[in-house]
Amino acid sequence: MKYLKSLYVQVLVGITLGITLGLVSPDHAVKMKILGDSFIALLKMLIGPIIFTTVVLGISHSGDMKKVGRVGGKALLYFETISNIALALGLVAVNVFKPGKGFNVDPSTLDSGPIAEYAKKAESTSMWDFLFSIIPKTFTDAFTSSGNVLQILFIALLFGYGLTHVGDKGKVVREFFEGLSQILFKIVHFLMLFAPIGAFGAMSFTIGKYGVDSLAPLAKLMGVFYLTCIVFILVVLGPIARYCGFSILKYIRYIREELFTVLGTSSSESVLAPMMEKSERLGCSKSVVGLVIPTGYSFNLDGTNIYLTMAAVFVAQALNIDLTIGEQLSLLLVATVTSQGASGVTGAGFITLAATLAVVPSVPVGGLALIFGIDRFMSEARALTNTIGNGVATIVISRWEKELDTEKLTHELNR
Repeated sequence: MKYLKSLYVQVLVGITLGITLGLVSPDHAVKMKILGDSFIALLKMLIGPIIFTTVVLGISHSGDMKKVGRVGGKALLYFETISNIALALGLVAVNVFKPGKGFNVDPSTLDSGPIAEYAKKAESTSMWDFLFSIIPKTFTDAFTSSGNVLQILFIALLFGYGLTHVGDKGKVVREFFEGLSQILFKIVHFLMLFAPIGAFGAMSFTIGKYGVDSLAPLAKLMGVFYLTCIVFILVVLGPIARYCGFSILKYIRYIREELFTVLGTSSSESVLAPMMEKSERLGCSKSVVGLVIPTGYSFNLDGTNIYLTMAAVFVAQALNIDLTIGEQLSLLLVATVTSQGASGVTGAGFITLAATLAVVPSVPVGGLALIFGIDRFMSEARALTNTIGNGVATIVISRWEKELDTEKLTHELNR
């Protein structure tokens, strides 16, 4: 009975029941989609205010904008380095295991209808559009219609800068945000009680809509992708964690509740607030947490990066198109840009894939239709890898800034 009180066990039960319903009664399972969507929507509505208050308080407490710039610069340097490793690992894995070989798909038989919308968005999305989109039309726009995390981070930086330069006059505002922050996290704690229901609804829909049978034709691709994500976590993030004084396996165990929630909902955004809170509990400073995790949701998508290069070459293999080393390196270079440019856009995975494939004219964008049906099943691995990667990044940058309480870190992970 004690274990049943644990949130991660309850979420696991929800996932299991969702899979069961999806297999037994697909029609009823599809209708459960509203439960998963509602849970994610409830948490998403708090993401903006939580990021805003956390960043503003972090900056006001540090009182040093140079430090903010330094932390941001280090975070982006780390993100870019690890992202390129993830992209390269995906490219190596797909060439070693060749999951697309033997499909022998005739390009003329491809139905590109399902991905036409994503291909169109990819054509209209440029790096300049991405950079310009960081600036909201109005101060409140980032919290309402756009929902762009980077916009919220941008205005939080400006607000924090202003708050640090008004002296004692800002004391009342600072106290207000401290109280508001505590209230928001209390709300998150309450909403997380409904995570098992959200996981049940999302998993019911996924299995009921697509069915386990849809996995069989592309099982090799899924297996290679999941294996590559595991290798990335253990072989790339593992040594980084060890260098920072902690075990990656103990860290994964520590955030197991968040990971099961991500597994059930296929959304890393559903655990943004709990991940920020747990990072602080591990000894990371509030200012570093407030900057690194929100920024990482746009620039440190390790699972997505592995998926990008792997899926692009998989399509070529399935169509019996031999890509030269030069073409594959071009894919890698373009992916370093496209993986950032479509952040925060609905269907970003397919948009970035379409934009990346555009660099190799011999591979039709319509080939993405081959993996459209299993994308939902692969999103779990992407989201899990992204979540773990951002958590590790926060600890790394905190240590880099000498703002990591190592005793606290060791104590929490060994509990």
